[in-house]
Amino acid sequence: MFLKKLAVHQIIWLATISFLVITCVLAYLGDINYFFLIVPLLLLVLLVQDTFQPSHTIRKNYPIVGRFRYLLESFRPEIRQYFFEGELDGKPFNRRQRSIVYQRAKNVKQTISFGMQDDPNRIGYEWAAHSIYPKRADKQFFRTTVGNEQCLQPYSASIYNISAMSYGALSKTAISSLNKGAQLGGFAHNTGEGGISDFHLEGGDLIWQIGTGYFGCRNDDGSFSPELFKEKAAYPQVKMIELKLSQGAKPGHGGLLPGEKNTPEIAKIRNIKPHIAVHSPAGHTAFSNSVELLQFLQKMRELSNGKPIGFKICIGRQDEFIAIIEAMKQTGIVPDFITIDGAEGGTGAAPLEFIDYMGMAMADGVIFASKVLKEYGLRDQIKIMASGKIITGFDIAKAMSLGADACYSARGMMFALGCIQALQCDSGKCPVGIATQDQKLYKGLDITDKSVRVAHFHNNTLKAFAEFIGACGFDSPKAITPNVFYRRIDHKTNESFASLFFNDVEKAAKNEKITLN
Repeated sequence: MFLKKLAVHQIIWLATISFLVITCVLAYLGDINYFFLIVPLLLLVLLVQDTFQPSHTIRKNYPIVGRFRYLLESFRPEIRQYFFEGELDGKPFNRRQRSIVYQRAKNVKQTISFGMQDDPNRIGYEWAAHSIYPKRADKQFFRTTVGNEQCLQPYSASIYNISAMSYGALSKTAISSLNKGAQLGGFAHNTGEGGISDFHLEGGDLIWQIGTGYFGCRNDDGSFSPELFKEKAAYPQVKMIELKLSQGAKPGHGGLLPGEKNTPEIAKIRNIKPHIAVHSPAGHTAFSNSVELLQFLQKMRELSNGKPIGFKICIGRQDEFIAIIEAMKQTGIVPDFITIDGAEGGTGAAPLEFIDYMGMAMADGVIFASKVLKEYGLRDQIKIMASGKIITGFDIAKAMSLGADACYSARGMMFALGCIQALQCDSGKCPVGIATQDQKLYKGLDITDKSVRVAHFHNNTLKAFAEFIGACGFDSPKAITPNVFYRRIDHKTNESFASLFFNDVEKAAKNEKITLN
């Protein structure tokens, strides 16, 4: 009855004091060593701290015991991932997706046993119709030439490349591994907006991304420096140049480099002060409208001696994208490529509102961009690069069926490096040494081993892509059409991408809507 009248914190105080007294008596009597007094004394210190701190109600009301709440919460993601997560439950990538990347990167068994784990009857399920007359897709066609008639140095790009990830967001060993992997596999490595570091110059082809901070080609006041740009653009490794207007994971929001990741080395590359958090502006200062944007792109084209120039965008306001295309007709300046980044894209750090509620999904963005370019007669002059959770052969085929000419992958390549989806990219404590500048962590990432894994992942993914589109009756990426891809839109109906996204009445009439009676 006495204990029932006490509050929980009073009971904990009573238990701790009693434990301390009993331990002191036993030590005095010689039954235990005085060393054991450390335990009750430590508990008493924690008890006092919890009771008199003002910040955490749980610790104040439940001293000592309340600390277990924060302890359990700290490794909740790991417990869920390793013990409770189903094969298709994980976000943003499930275990099935992560596992196939690991297998392809390690060049080990890549087959699945017993049967599918997804539900083909769920609304939203997507699938492809195979042909009874399969073809052999040749990997020599898995490249696309980027560069229209205004380009002096066209580039033959792989249809699958490393998406933008900056040195600073990623460690030096991660960047070196990605670049060497790109060299081994014959595909391109996007630098991200953080500039070109020595670790980007390991032999792989580069797509140099220029963001709102103009890192690597900026003046002290943060404005664009034509002189520095011309110098870096002349690097033989730089094959294409991409102007970043917006990023899928945080459109309308500038990038963020935490102060702990901004080392003197990184600061020198970016021409900024070290050890401070760096926020890239939300918008560019070099232009303020669509005509000025194209004039700036033309300026970069001239300064780079005619290398392929394009821009990256997560589509938001459709009228603004249309205005850019109209400005192309008005000025006669036509970029060589447009990268469409989906709202499902990844990032090291961004506000929740931007990650979850801003921007158009990759599939919708590619469809929209391709349609607008066709309407204005520019589709043949501009290649579309798609970016947004593309890690399997099906993902590549789907993007191409919707209008993409080539694809990017960021997190897929991170998985190939050994990423375990710990969701700690913004903490600087990435356990596998990828998204960190902590030497104790990134030195464990072996460049020789990981670069080979990146190359294996690229090669094996394209092998799977070749087999997949061949089974659908296509012998090259250019032959892929949306009429063989389907989505279940209700419990009775599967509708083809052709009729669902392109309103292609003629193709839809060819039995491309499957209704079950």
